Amino acid sequence: MRWKLKAKIQNAISVLPSAPSYAAYYWLQRKIGGLKRSKPINRFSAAINIWKIIQEQGIDPAGKVFFEVGTGRIPDLAIAFWLMGAEKIITVDVNPYLKAELIDESIQYIFKNNEAILSLFGSLMNTKRLEELQEFHRIPHFSISGFFDLCRVEYMAPADAADTSLSDQSIDFHTSKTVFEHIPIEVLKLIMEEGNRIIKNNGLFIHSIDYGDHYSYSDKNISRINFLQYSDEEWAKYNSNKYMYMNRLRHDDYINLFESVGHQILKVQEKEKNQPSIDLLNKSGLHLDDKFRSKSIEILTMTGSFIVSQKNDS
Repeated sequence: MRWKLKAKIQNAISVLPSAPSYAAYYWLQRKIGGLKRSKPINRFSAAINIWKIIQEQGIDPAGKVFFEVGTGRIPDLAIAFWLMGAEKIITVDVNPYLKAELIDESIQYIFKNNEAILSLFGSLMNTKRLEELQEFHRIPHFSISGFFDLCRVEYMAPADAADTSLSDQSIDFHTSKTVFEHIPIEVLKLIMEEGNRIIKNNGLFIHSIDYGDHYSYSDKNISRINFLQYSDEEWAKYNSNKYMYMNRLRHDDYINLFESVGHQILKVQEKEKNQPSIDLLNKSGLHLDDKFRSKSIEILTMTGSFIVSQKNDS
């Protein structure tokens, strides 16, 4: 679908009252969007990567409490963390997107592709918990509350990750998967400051961020950096809805943000560079807006990263 048409549809749906708005957007995602079929491998892989990054920092994630910003439709990160041995997963979303049928489909995927899942997790898989999940899934009627109890998930939505009401120093890890790019920078700062309050002194922040224009995933006629040609005012015409807001922050902006809330950057795991975007800029094939012209091609074409940080007073 052409991206401008998609933006217009999302803008129109977003102004409906909440209940019909969420229902209409979910229907579209199921019929023609990314929810036509459940394939949790990508998010499972991200959770495994987060787990390994924690281990690389000399910390055992097993028996620890994870906090996730942005649950989305399916708590796949939470499922993966629990399967690897997490004690508890608190997952928060400003939008009540969670769907029982999608969770059920995600669990079905695990057991229909058992060998691939076992190979993906390898030695990190807690086989006892996998067996418990299989027993739960044999129950005829899927229960969200039963799923939460089994997988030790606390779901908070609609809720504010910048104002959680959780106790001080009550979590071990503050995580997200491709969520931060959808949040305004002033709100991100509040979320990180709240994270500083609720995380333990030796806790880690591990966030996977996608820097690309998300419209490029469904419209192959545009580049991953297409949105960098627009001014803030122009971009707001397409990007003013709650379903596809993109802040357009670049990697250096995120590093500055993390450091501004008193964080030490422990590791940056960059995703691959986007060669078509590099070629486009080298050939002056894209007219950048003034706010991006001072940035290097390397920064502008980074597709994303995992950023690992820790508050300095730890």
